[in-house]
Amino acid sequence: MKLEKAGALGARILVVDDERNIRDVVEYALAREGYAVTLATNGVEALDRIASGGIDLVVLDILMPEMDGLAVCRKIRETSALPIIFLSSRSEEIDRVLGLDLGSDDYVAKPFSPRELVSRVKSVLRRASGRGAASGDDRKYACGDVELNLTRHEVAVRGKKVEMTATEFGVLCALLEHPGRVLSRAQLVDRAYRHDNVITERTIDTHVRRIRAKLRPFNVDPIETVHGVGYKARDPDTI
Repeated sequence: MKLEKAGALGARILVVDDERNIRDVVEYALAREGYAVTLATNGVEALDRIASGGIDLVVLDILMPEMDGLAVCRKIRETSALPIIFLSSRSEEIDRVLGLDLGSDDYVAKPFSPRELVSRVKSVLRRASGRGAASGDDRKYACGDVELNLTRHEVAVRGKKVEMTATEFGVLCALLEHPGRVLSRAQLVDRAYRHDNVITERTIDTHVRRIRAKLRPFNVDPIETVHGVGYKARDPDTI
């Protein structure tokens, strides 16, 4: 079932879960907030929905028939930085880290509060639009050949665009915004998400690792690890 009328917030959310009661609960909670909701019961169906276009964020269960959520996330990340929130009963730390390593923006464990899930959706969409990363949307930050453009919410290396998730963009923005300043993991959470502190200190390392992996083909690394403290933007002459 689809709710065809776009809500006041103008965003369409794809909810993917093989349990009907979960789909119903999530759909109701999101629709109440004005979101348009599209539903899928498995991974294959979800990819078809995404290929049709018009999806702004995916709430994605991990354990599903046909194709599980991790495989769906891998497939999406081959071509897109579409925001993804994992929703799963598998709440062990290794599963959370694996989901983040694959490129998800957040992870909500079952059983969950619909209100909390809606809050996470709002937060990730806000970051994806660039409103949560920094003030002053006309600003750009650069470190050597790496340039972050807040107006277009893009990262580029020597003019070539590099796809970043909303979370990765926020972390990189926080570092480039304060060149040479060492930021602890707690400070990165605070500075990257001034109003949306839904990620934790222990996931910062995962996001930094993904940022570096995406920039590695260009032989650049604008982030320096300060062991025992946190991270800082490198001296441009050393990247």
